[in-house]
Amino acid sequence: MSAVDNIIMSKCAACGKDRDTLKACTACKLVKYCNVTCQKAHRPKHKKECKKRAAEIFDEALFKTPPPNEDCPICFLRLPLIESDKLFKSCCGKMICTGCGYADVIARRSAEHNCPFCRTPAPTSEEEENERLRMRIEAGDSYAMYDLGNRYQRGGGVPQDSNKALELWHQAAKLGCAKSHSKIGNVYDNGEGVEQGDKKAKYHWERAAMGGDVPARCILGIFEAEAGNMNRAVKHFMISAGCGCDDSLKQIQYGFSDGHVTKDDFERALRAHKESKDEMQSDHRDTLRHRLNDQRD
Repeated sequence: MSAVDNIIMSKCAACGKDRDTLKACTACKLVKYCNVTCQKAHRPKHKKECKKRAAEIFDEALFKTPPPNEDCPICFLRLPLIESDKLFKSCCGKMICTGCGYADVIARRSAEHNCPFCRTPAPTSEEEENERLRMRIEAGDSYAMYDLGNRYQRGGGVPQDSNKALELWHQAAKLGCAKSHSKIGNVYDNGEGVEQGDKKAKYHWERAAMGGDVPARCILGIFEAEAGNMNRAVKHFMISAGCGCDDSLKQIQYGFSDGHVTKDDFERALRAHKESKDEMQSDHRDTLRHRLNDQRD
C-alpha cells in the first residue's frame, strides 16, 4: 500500500475526519468510515468501485490452489479423491483409505472388520453405525453430520427423509465441511425437494471448492463452460486436474483440442495430475482395486 493510500485509509471516506476508531468497508477493504451513517452516505459514490474490488477479492480466494488432501493416518499417504476409496470410521472419527481399511482381510490376517486405527469392532447393523455417528455429532464432528445426512438421503438404517438430510448438510457446512456444501449445491442444481436454483447451486459449489473439494471444482468448471465463461472454466479445470481429478484432465484435453487451453497449460496439467496421482497410490490400494475389478468380471 502506498503512502497516499495510507493517508486515505486513515480518514473517513465520507466526512474526511481522522479517527482511530475508523472501520474498513467489509466488502472491499479499500476505504474506512466513522460509522454506519457515513458508510450509507458514501455508498452511492463507492458502490461501483466496491463491487469491483469485492469480486476481485473473492476470485483471489476462489482460484487459490487448495492444500492437498489429508493423509491417511495409517499409511501416511494422501487420501484418494473418490469417496468410495475412503472410509470414515465412526468409532474414532478418522478417515482412512480403503487400502488400509481392508488390508488385514485381504492378507487373511483377520476375518473381522475391526477398525484398523483404534481396533474397535465394526458395527453389526446400520442402526448401530448411525448411533455412533450421532455420538460423533454430539462431539461436533462435521463429517459425521455429512455422513448421517447421506444416510437420511438414501434411507440407510433411518427413514428416508430428504429434508432431514438437507438440514444435516447445512449444519455440517456451517462447521466447514466442504463435502456438505457440494451436496447442497447438487440438491439446488437438481431441484431435489427445493426450488431449482443455479445461483444457490453455484454458491455452494464455490464454497465447497474453496474448502478443498476437488470434484466440486470440476463441476464448477463445467458450469462456467456451459455459461460461456471459458477463462474461468479453464482455471477451475487446471486446479482440479493438478489435484488428481481425472474428469478435469479430460476437460483440459478437450479444451486443448478446441483451442481454449494452451500447449504449455496442457503439459503443465498433465505433469501436475500425474504427480498428484502418484502421491495417492499404494500397493494396498492397488490390490484392493484389482480384487474388486476381478469380482465384477
